[in-house]
Amino acid sequence: MTIDTSPDAPIPSVLSKLDEIRRRMVSHTDRDDERRILEILAGSTAIELDQLLLQLDLPALLGDIDDRLIGPDNRTALLELLTAERLGDLGIPARAALTSALQRGRTGSLDEQALRRLWLGTRGADVTRLKNALDGRGGYRDLHQLFYHDIDDDALREELLAHFAREAASASDALSASGSVSVREVKILSDIDDTFYANWKDARYPKKTVYPGVLQFYAELDRGPGPAPGRAGDLTFVTARPGDRLGLVEDATIKALAERGQLTANVLTGSFTRLIGNRTIAEKKLENFLEYRRLYPEYDFVFVGDSGQGDIHFGQRMLELASEAVRAVFIHDVVATPDLARRELATSGVHLFDTYIGAALTALERGLLGPEGAARVAEAAIAAFAAIPFPSQADQEARRREMARDVARLNEALHMDQAAVSAATKRSISDSSL
Repeated sequence: MTIDTSPDAPIPSVLSKLDEIRRRMVSHTDRDDERRILEILAGSTAIELDQLLLQLDLPALLGDIDDRLIGPDNRTALLELLTAERLGDLGIPARAALTSALQRGRTGSLDEQALRRLWLGTRGADVTRLKNALDGRGGYRDLHQLFYHDIDDDALREELLAHFAREAASASDALSASGSVSVREVKILSDIDDTFYANWKDARYPKKTVYPGVLQFYAELDRGPGPAPGRAGDLTFVTARPGDRLGLVEDATIKALAERGQLTANVLTGSFTRLIGNRTIAEKKLENFLEYRRLYPEYDFVFVGDSGQGDIHFGQRMLELASEAVRAVFIHDVVATPDLARRELATSGVHLFDTYIGAALTALERGLLGPEGAARVAEAAIAAFAAIPFPSQADQEARRREMARDVARLNEALHMDQAAVSAATKRSISDSSL
């Protein structure tokens, strides 16, 4: 018989402890309740404590246990227990859950010191795992929100960002010393309107149409060019849409994206003061990018935007300020940019495209996709195109010609390097269903 030890099925010894803690949290949690909860947690084994934190409502627990004017300081004791004395017993999911709980409501100095102990007590590759786990929890309480909004102490923020930089450098040095070849993974940053779906200046497609192939393009960039896929979940949307203190805009944006097929992503929002003019929009996106890059110094970056709202300027500034980390800038052309201007932009690293098949071709040429991945983008785009309700046959035919042209270009590229492609990919990608 196999015993399920997943977070959804606690080991038997955890169940009674979980039940007692929950009963003591049902109504007013007095001193005796708090003392008993601390005793249960302190007396748990490493496995039990880890599972308890994954099962408990941690925001409620941190809200129920208090420091009192005339003692005892039970909340302080709880945070010391979890982020200092027993931190080594907590796995990455439990640390992420605790970090997220400390973000709820006002993050005071006591919470910030607990976060300091938690992050500084996480080392090496576990730092990357914890950052990604926090971003993977969904909602607006992500890593960027934590560091640039919830943490108010500038000195603490800089200390933790320096810790991130040191751990990333140490991991890179260790790989170099061992003779291993380190291929840095890529974080994909993407605009939303006229990049993910038609929603601003692009009148070529019906409003709210998810562009054919875009979801597969994100997935293949995330997967990487090698035979073994990279870690999934490295997509973040960078939008001009202004954020708010409660995260309502971010949560609504994530929900809207999920309804259109993009289930896993974070969102970096703009601001009302930077909403007028393409250049000010681009500068706010740049500010978000530079902050985000400091959170993930172990990653390279790719940006996908459009030509309608400052993204070209944003991409150029990314390349100017972080050329060693920005692998490529892809711009969905929605304003019919002349060929000469496209060629000039390409020489600076900003690549304009009409279809996501064309984007996949450029990504293939730049080593961001493998041949199989580029072929999958094309096939997904062709399949999605057939379901788009164009208002007229003329509109459909114009878009079909663009798709067919880029299919032909991609087929030519796939067959130029026969040694690099598998037999499955050597076949031509058919555009017969366009």
